Amino acid sequence: MAKIDLSIILPAYKEAENLKILLPKINSVIKGLGLNGEVLIVDSKKPLDHTPQVCRDNKVRHVPRLGDDTYGSAVRTGIARSKGKYVVLMDADGSHTPEFIEKLWALRDSSEIIIASRYIAGGHTHNSWPLVAMSYLLNIVYSNLLRLPVTDISNSFRLYRGGKLRKLSLDCAHFDIQEEILVKLLWKYTQSVSEIPYDFKKRISGKSKRVFVVFVYNYLKSLVKLYKLKKSYGVKGAVNRHFANKQRSKP
Repeated sequence: MAKIDLSIILPAYKEAENLKILLPKINSVIKGLGLNGEVLIVDSKKPLDHTPQVCRDNKVRHVPRLGDDTYGSAVRTGIARSKGKYVVLMDADGSHTPEFIEKLWALRDSSEIIIASRYIAGGHTHNSWPLVAMSYLLNIVYSNLLRLPVTDISNSFRLYRGGKLRKLSLDCAHFDIQEEILVKLLWKYTQSVSEIPYDFKKRISGKSKRVFVVFVYNYLKSLVKLYKLKKSYGVKGAVNRHFANKQRSKP
């Protein structure tokens, strides 16, 4: 069997209508880059809409998530089932544009982690200002307390080296798994990281799966856990400071 160059993982929970738009574009990007790629749609344990049919129509892998129906389980399932030398993780709501995969791929040899960043110069987000302000504050607190050399620690749109990613033991159940992935790759494997500007879109259709109170609670709980982990690793300063651009852009 031919080796897989790139695995693209999309956790999806009732996102069939958005996937109808995204999957043809993702397939077109893979074909245009001339890659042997795979696309994994990590659905709920039992399908809640016609996502399986959308996957069949677009000839991509439909993967029911293992464990429970949390976002963290979807990410862990997708990583475990991926086979690519490189892995891109992206959202299934349309906030991450398929065409940007080309930019991530082009920089794959410059760093071991490439982040599509909203908060460096040239980056932007189309969310409402209260959401942007909360996200911006969260990123500042996390990056400073955890000594992370990253401006946008919460955007999931990233390219990784697949081998190291699949070796991680991940525990977080919610969206904070993105920070967990980042800190464990940086602290355990001291991987280099770069950020490139990204224009974060609003979701195409449907409603966000984030519940504000649960979102804040889990991020605070995760911050405490990761801070303790940082101390156990003996992390004192920023790890592998390797920015594409260090300048923050204001929300």
